[in-house]
Amino acid sequence: MDATFNTETAVFNYRVAAIMIEKNHVLVHKQVNDQHWSLPGGRVEVLEDSRTSITREIKEELGLDIIVNNLLWFTENFFEYNHKNFHEIGLYYEVSFKSQPKFSSDAFYGEEGERLIYKWTPIDKLGDLVLYPEFLKSSLKKLPMSTEHVVIGKNP
Repeated sequence: MDATFNTETAVFNYRVAAIMIEKNHVLVHKQVNDQHWSLPGGRVEVLEDSRTSITREIKEELGLDIIVNNLLWFTENFFEYNHKNFHEIGLYYEVSFKSQPKFSSDAFYGEEGERLIYKWTPIDKLGDLVLYPEFLKSSLKKLPMSTEHVVIGKNP
């Protein structure tokens, strides 16, 4: 069971995402009918630790075995999606591959069929994408040396 719940006014979501960099490109994905991109990952399951979650999600979505390296960002993200307010906790891990992934400049579908589209995007071209959360457009250009806490979309 996913660590997400709905209330009358909002959705709480606990998500993990993988930062996969290859040949100065980062892997992004989007739902077929969405206009925005994000980093691959998914919801953490109840009683599952975040490292296990990201390993499971990448295996399910892409069929890849990964090594989970550093936690780069811990985010508290407040946004609206599909006419619902979201409060999302996000953990963004830098990962590496146990074996070389297929690299192509063409968009492709993952293991779960045609629901999600993936593409390797040059890091210096991220500004051309609608990428959420938006801080990634600049932050992926220079990865932090230690974990950073980022609050997005919440007024002080």
